[in-house]
Amino acid sequence: MKFSFKNDYSEGCHPNILQALLQYNLNQQAGYGEDEYSLKAKELIKEKIKKEDAQVYFVSGGTQANLIVISSILKPYQCAISASPGHILNNETGAIEATGHKILSIDTEDGKLTPSHIIPVLESHGNIPHQVMPKLVYISNSTELGTIYQAKELEELSAFCRQHNLFLFMDGARLGHGLTSEISDLTLEKVAALTDVFYLGGTKNGALIGEAIVINNPVIQEDFGFNIKQKGALLAKGRLLGIQFLELMKDDLYFDLARHANQQAMKIKQALQEKGVSFLSDTYTNQIFPIIDNDLIEVLSENFEFYVWKKIDEKSSAVRLITSWCTDDEAVNKFIEIIERELP
Repeated sequence: MKFSFKNDYSEGCHPNILQALLQYNLNQQAGYGEDEYSLKAKELIKEKIKKEDAQVYFVSGGTQANLIVISSILKPYQCAISASPGHILNNETGAIEATGHKILSIDTEDGKLTPSHIIPVLESHGNIPHQVMPKLVYISNSTELGTIYQAKELEELSAFCRQHNLFLFMDGARLGHGLTSEISDLTLEKVAALTDVFYLGGTKNGALIGEAIVINNPVIQEDFGFNIKQKGALLAKGRLLGIQFLELMKDDLYFDLARHANQQAMKIKQALQEKGVSFLSDTYTNQIFPIIDNDLIEVLSENFEFYVWKKIDEKSSAVRLITSWCTDDEAVNKFIEIIERELP
């Protein structure tokens, strides 16, 4: 059987979560997120971000989180701004557009947005009733290209958004990986202080399913739970999500798992760099995009699954390799052995 570097959710979940689900399985609890495990998990998250006035909601997946957040924040005539690789643009089957909201796409080299990217969009969309009104800036950390925001970058973007009355929403499907990157100076507390809303992704970091939406701005907190119910995301057995995030947040397991995934990717990256391989983007998270010969891609494909991300020329392509919270040394070492054998 081939080992998959296609994504970071090929495996089930961390054993602590399975044990907790079994341990608490027969305990009767209130439904719809009012169980003791969900309540404890929410309090733990608020402690970690040092925002007691934040609101925390658990939903099952990233697309669901993005759809609910954006559709609940925006008025019918308002739109979102996203970098062109953004998940809401390319991987959500028009979920945001299906709610009646346009997404304005901005091309960037590294998948990150800066004020200089957004200014032309605001200038070309004046406050007149003939165009959609830009109102929300959507970013990901880490991005779909594996890059991350540094504290200064997020501070500048946050200040710009507040100056121009824009909501700042961070997709955190891989937030754990972004924050534990070896080059990151951003913290979870700073993310909470600088964004209006973000979420902690569990699906791609050791949970069976689940994302934790954190709403920091009181303006958009009111009635948010109604949007979750209306979109079919309010689980009767909310304990399923609460137990998972309680386990992930305890003893910082969430960050340990993300750090492991990053470290395994960096081992592969270093081995490729030593062989002179270049990369589509310079990443320090669990996603790497090496540019390699098509012949080598065929050899690697005999033992591994991964995506061929972009054709570079007739002889080479960029591939995407993603490691997970439980990618083991055996798989990584085998990949590196083939690289060392095949590359001069």
